[in-house]
Parts: sequence; C-alpha cells; structure tokens
Amino acid sequence: MNRSDYADWTMDTIRFADTDKLGHVNNAAFSTFLETGRTHFLLDPVKPMGQPGTTFVIAKLILDFKAEMHWPGQAHIGTRCKSIGRSSFVLEQVILQGDTVAALAETVMVMFDETTRKSTPLLDITIARLKQMQVAL
Repeated sequence: MNRSDYADWTMDTIRFADTDKLGHVNNAAFSTFLETGRTHFLLDPVKPMGQPGTTFVIAKLILDFKAEMHWPGQAHIGTRCKSIGRSSFVLEQVILQGDTVAALAETVMVMFDETTRKSTPLLDITIARLKQMQVAL
C-alpha cells in the first residue's frame, strides 16, 4: 500500500475512550475514523461538493478489519473515489496506524435532497471533484 494510492489524507486522534476492555480500539471507532476521512473532503468549505439543500448519505458500508489499533496514537485515513454513478459514488478508504493497515473500507454514498428526502442526480461540481479523487492503480 502506497500513500499515493489515495487522493486525500487526514488524521484523527485515537482517544482512550475508543478502546475496549481488551485494550484495542473498538470496532465502532473505525467507522468514526472513516467518517473523519469522508467529511474531510465532502464538507470542505474551500472546495464545496454540493449546494444548499443537498447532502450525502451512506447507502452501504463494507469494513474489513486488518489489524488491531491501540491507544495512544493517531489514525491516518486515506480516501479515493472508485466509481461515479448518476446519483451515487463509491469511495475506498484505508485506515493506518503508523505504517500498519488497520482497516479497508468501501462506502456507497448517495447525493440526497433534504426537501424531498430522496436521492438526486450528482451535480457537475460534485462529479468534477470526485474525478479529482480518483487514482489510477
């Protein structure tokens, strides 16, 4: 795994409260780390991906745990766009602690109209930004 395989990187702090009685990071915290990675670019005020009245919702999440994570430390989250559909797109993410791959995830995100409470076609600006998140492997 090369860091250049992912278009966007951010990090989150592993909190003591993220651990369980076995002393490793609880599985629920992994989802929070993935959320940190998604929101880092989906809600970036400098490069907006939506417009008022729209947001993004998760339709599907596949999370493969690869290694334990421990407190204290940092979770480094890489994100890239795998594919783009009409109203949805697929993200791939990795969570690292140090150089160790702790988890891999695939998330289907849907553009959501907050008024109708239904999916809505992706905007041109959203598609353009997602194309920037695609990495040729």
